[in-house]
Amino acid sequence: MANHTIEPERSTVHGHFSRDLPPILEIEPGDTVRFRTLEAGWALEPPPKAGENSARYIEPRQKGKDDGHCLCGPVAVKGARPGMTLEIGIDDIVPGTWGWSGAGWREELGTDEGWLPQLWQLDAQTMTGVSDAGQKLALKPFMGVMGMPPNEPGDHGTGPPRLCGGNFDCKELVAGTRLFLPVAVEGGLFSTGDGHAVQGDGEVSGVAIECPMERVQLSFELHEMQVATPRARTAEGWLTLGLDKDLNEATNKALSGMLDLMVEQHGMNRKEALALASLVVDLRITQIVNGTRGVHAVLPHGAVR
Repeated sequence: MANHTIEPERSTVHGHFSRDLPPILEIEPGDTVRFRTLEAGWALEPPPKAGENSARYIEPRQKGKDDGHCLCGPVAVKGARPGMTLEIGIDDIVPGTWGWSGAGWREELGTDEGWLPQLWQLDAQTMTGVSDAGQKLALKPFMGVMGMPPNEPGDHGTGPPRLCGGNFDCKELVAGTRLFLPVAVEGGLFSTGDGHAVQGDGEVSGVAIECPMERVQLSFELHEMQVATPRARTAEGWLTLGLDKDLNEATNKALSGMLDLMVEQHGMNRKEALALASLVVDLRITQIVNGTRGVHAVLPHGAVR
C-alpha cells in the first residue's frame, strides 16, 4: 500500500466529468490519497469584503470544461472496470480557515430580492465556525462531490449526482465513513471537491458553508460485485442513496437500495425486508437543489438482530 498527495494546481483540477479525461494519478487498490482542495468556485482566497478587490481564482479556465465545481483528479484505480464497486474510505477531513454561505430571493419562502452573503472564519482545532455577523456553529466537514464519470460520451456537468457518484451533498459522508460506488468506466476515474464545513439535510438555500479543505485523506478498495445504488457505512449505520429529478422516485430508489442491503446482510426476502424497514429505517432528504433530488435511507447499526 502506498500513500499519495495531490495539490490543487491547474494540471490537477477540472470542472466536469468525462470518461475521456486522462488520470493525473494511477494507484493500486489499498492505496491512500491525500488531497488538498479549493472551494467549489475555484477561489484561491476568501471572497472580498465590500470595497475590496476581487478574490483570486485558479487560472486559466476553459469555458464549457471548467464551469462546474473545482474537482481534484481524476485518479485511476488499477483493475477497476465496469461491473465492480469502488469502496472509498473517508479517513480524515480537515477544513481550511475560511468559508462562505448565503441565501437569495425565494418568493415562495418570502425572502427578499438580492443575495445575502455570509463569510465564515473556520477553526479546525475546535471545529467551530464564526460568521461575520457573529453567529457560531459546530463544524461537521464533508465533501459535497465524490464520484466518477458515467460510461457515456461527452462532458458531464458536476451539478447533478449520478449512480457512479458526484454532487451528493450528503452530510453523513464525514470522516470515518466508507462510501461504495458502482464503477462505470475502466480505472474508475475518481475525483473529489466542493468541500462543506457544515450543512443541514436538504441544503435548502442552495449552498452549505462552502470552503477549501486543507486535508482530505481517502483510501480505495475494489470489490468484484457491483452495488445497484450508492451506499455508505457510517458510524450511525448503513445508508443507501436514491437519486431522481422527482423526489418521490428518489425516495423509492433509496428504499429499494436499502431492501437490497437488508436482503444481502440479513438473509430475508424483499417483502420481509420492507416490513422490517417500516419499523427501523429512516428516510432523509439529502438535498433538493441539484436538479436531481437526493434521498437517503438509514438503517442504524444493531437495529436488526
